[in-house]
Amino acid sequence: MIVLYGGRSAEHEVSVNSAASIMTAIDADRYLPIPVGITKTGRWVGGIDPREIIATRKTTVPEPAQDEGIGPIARILSQGDVVFPVMHGPFGEDGCIQGLLEIVNKPYVGAGVIGSALGMDKIFHKTIYTQRNIPVVDFCWISNFDYEQEPAVFHAQVAKALGFPCFVKPANMGSSVGITKVSTESGLARAIELSLKYDRKVLVEKGVIAREIECSVMGNDDPRASLPGEIVPSADFYDYTAKYEQPSTLHIPAVLTPQQIVQIQDLAIRAYKAIDCVGLARVDFFLLPSGTIYVNEINTMPGFTQISMYPKMWAASGLCYTDLITNMISLAFAKYEQKRRISVSFRE
Repeated sequence: MIVLYGGRSAEHEVSVNSAASIMTAIDADRYLPIPVGITKTGRWVGGIDPREIIATRKTTVPEPAQDEGIGPIARILSQGDVVFPVMHGPFGEDGCIQGLLEIVNKPYVGAGVIGSALGMDKIFHKTIYTQRNIPVVDFCWISNFDYEQEPAVFHAQVAKALGFPCFVKPANMGSSVGITKVSTESGLARAIELSLKYDRKVLVEKGVIAREIECSVMGNDDPRASLPGEIVPSADFYDYTAKYEQPSTLHIPAVLTPQQIVQIQDLAIRAYKAIDCVGLARVDFFLLPSGTIYVNEINTMPGFTQISMYPKMWAASGLCYTDLITNMISLAFAKYEQKRRISVSFRE
């Protein structure tokens, strides 16, 4: 099995940690993990164990020497019978890698091209959720091109439609990279400028006072949801620092009523199926003091270290980390076999 990690993303370092955890915990009696890293410039490097990168106190896949090419990508991927693309963010979680794996006809863990692309793009999956009557907070968005034409018009739109505080986010990014909480209209321009460093589209969401609840989902055609967990951020909101540098408080399982648990699990599965997700995803929620529940977003390749929310919620639901990895691989093969049954001949 190939563990594919790293990549051209601001979440590169998170991917290295996720891959290291998988390499350590995988059932060695069943699978031989083969590490393949992708550098921040997009070069593929075989044989570098992510645990070795961490042991040397580095955080990124090292760039190979000029003469250390390891051959065509297809030949690299042929070394394993299944791929676990534990990559987060653009060029890894957004359908790009998934499309490549489809072209070379290789089974892989996680959502397909469409599910990955929709899950990565907050604007598109929130639009779909709105159409499917899955509750989300009010939002508006704009492209870099349109914003540059009339920034003041968009500022006025945000102020009128959403008010303050609001949250400004890159449309395609994870781990809270590039997100800013904006309290007044005067802070909008700087927040939008930051988000546009990471994507060509900006999403702005209405700020709400709420508990942050998460739920893990696993499965292909008949997915199931874990017990929910709760995050109490160490910062003003659950930003990158609160996630990875100053760990927040986790309550797993979350203290919820039986009715709230069922509601959250049901919404998690609905959100998962609405974008044609398979394999795995983590669905994040806002729970307001009134009891109203909003879907915040879906992550089709969530953080996968042993201390990440996704595996910890499954552990609280009775599934250990090693067995979780085994299940992910089994789902990948099942998805592959299902697609193999699709005819590629017009006359058959």
